[in-house]
Amino acid sequence: MRKIAIASAAICALIQPAFAKTITVAAGEGAQERLQEALITAQPGDTVELGAGRFPLTDGLSLDVNGVTVKGQGAKETVLDFSNQKGAGEGLLVTSDDVILRDFGVENSKGDGIKSKGADRIVYHKLRVEWTGGPKATNGAYGIYPVESKDVLIDRVVVRGASDAGIYVGQSRNIVVRESIATENVAGIEIENSFDADVHDNIATRNTGGVLIFDLPNLPQMGGHNVRVFDNIIVDNMTPNFAPKGNIVANVPTGTGVMVMANRNVEIFDNLLESNGTTNIMVVGYRFPYQDPKYDPLPRDVVIWDNQHGKAGWDPQFRGGKEIAAAMGGSFPAIFWDGAGGPERAPVISDSVPALSLGLTDISADPATAKPVPLAPSDKRPAALPAIVLPAAMEAAVR
Repeated sequence: MRKIAIASAAICALIQPAFAKTITVAAGEGAQERLQEALITAQPGDTVELGAGRFPLTDGLSLDVNGVTVKGQGAKETVLDFSNQKGAGEGLLVTSDDVILRDFGVENSKGDGIKSKGADRIVYHKLRVEWTGGPKATNGAYGIYPVESKDVLIDRVVVRGASDAGIYVGQSRNIVVRESIATENVAGIEIENSFDADVHDNIATRNTGGVLIFDLPNLPQMGGHNVRVFDNIIVDNMTPNFAPKGNIVANVPTGTGVMVMANRNVEIFDNLLESNGTTNIMVVGYRFPYQDPKYDPLPRDVVIWDNQHGKAGWDPQFRGGKEIAAAMGGSFPAIFWDGAGGPERAPVISDSVPALSLGLTDISADPATAKPVPLAPSDKRPAALPAIVLPAAMEAAVR
């Protein structure tokens, strides 16, 4: 019986594409009902094709069918407009596997722009998510927001105005974020509590913080590790922090290039970093109260090399930062570590710029009590992390 069942499943998989269809949805009046109906009635293998123009929407949309492609005519040509959304939820929520989202824009959702939860092998390609009024605390928290997923590809998207993170991947594994632009968000790109991620060839500019690699307590998946941040342009992240009070990113200092917090096995290399007023790269422990005995608040095995640094550190925005900068002649180094965990947790740094330890080995210590000392450069790097490889079908979908 088992062999028959396997054979039957294989036959179904082979014949499915023959019955796949394209469901066309035009822009204009009645878009809410017509588009949601298309997403409900779609079958695996179908494409929901959105026409050019604006889709005025008053409520969030959802997709829970596997193997569906949602495709527009371009990120500026096809626009899902949530300016009159009544609820506070996502613009589009996806809870199914093998979904491709491509070539459309999402504007002014009350909550997150596009969220996927538990959606494996999901592709975000040539999308635009924007809050058109610019940075505001009332904007949705996240632009592109996959969570609790395996195999995530975020490719050539643009996100502007998120009050938490423009591009966020949380509690997921096997992730690629590439060739995307994050601007005027609190966090440009954030990888949180995730395993095995490549973040490369992106532009993070005019955010509060450019790229954040975080691990937080009290979440189902902790122990974030194996993250590579390389070949990115991370510049001019000087937008004042506009996150609502109480959010963890509300603590990110304005002028942060890359921030690694409580993560392990992180590589930062071949990036262009400049015009970040606090610092270009910071490595810190989690310095907030927590009660999760399984959580490790200390960063470790962070390696930094071959980055190109421009001006940084002229206006450090954290407690004690200005005093340290004044003692050092008026500016803060381009790289610093807070000292969390002591020398065995120190990052390996071989960039040819000044680097500093604040000497705060105890994560409960007040930053104002820092005892800064220079960090000597080192070329003793551990074995390189492997590149992330996604399923071939995902890569084929964006060619």
